[in-house]
Amino acid sequence: MTAMANTRRARPRSRTAPGNTVHRIKATLRDSRPPVWRRVEMDSTVTLQRLHHIVQTAFGWEDAHMWAFRTPKSRLHYRASHRDPAILSPTAKRLDQIAPRPDDRLDYVYDFGDGWEHSLLVEAVTRAEPGTVYPRCLTGRRACPPEDSGGTWGYAYLLDVLADPSHEEHEDRLRWLGLETADQFDPAAFDLARINAALARYAAAPVGD
Repeated sequence: MTAMANTRRARPRSRTAPGNTVHRIKATLRDSRPPVWRRVEMDSTVTLQRLHHIVQTAFGWEDAHMWAFRTPKSRLHYRASHRDPAILSPTAKRLDQIAPRPDDRLDYVYDFGDGWEHSLLVEAVTRAEPGTVYPRCLTGRRACPPEDSGGTWGYAYLLDVLADPSHEEHEDRLRWLGLETADQFDPAAFDLARINAALARYAAAPVGD
């Protein structure tokens, strides 16, 4: 993630004012079996740039690759730092402008090489709860795949290799992951408290789209 100048003001913790609306979104890693997903609430007025950071943080990605949003109905594309006039800036649009209603959807693609595709479904648009800090993760399932593991199919293959100590690639994959034993990576793990702590740190970080 690009470092931000120290002169930028700190972003206040996102304690959404009562009466403002909040989007509840279920983000699912497409083609993951078993499904990897997160249910997150956020201020309805977040930009797509900030939505990108929220999804990254909720899943546990490292924000190390290119990314884009796509609207299924209009097929509009939003991508950061792109000169093609047909590709729109994600800082110019807010979530409530692109997906204002329940059942609206967005596609989010991370790492154009591995092709991690996420389906974002707006489950509800509700009033903010007084005193609640947003964004927050409500629940989810399973661990984020390791970066650069080859997309959903490459990740499935990686798990097969890790589960088989006799596999010829087993030791190489352990070294690549920086693990001593395969049980140090649990694909079923989901740490809600850790995710929300990371989201709180993001909410308190300096402003910068």
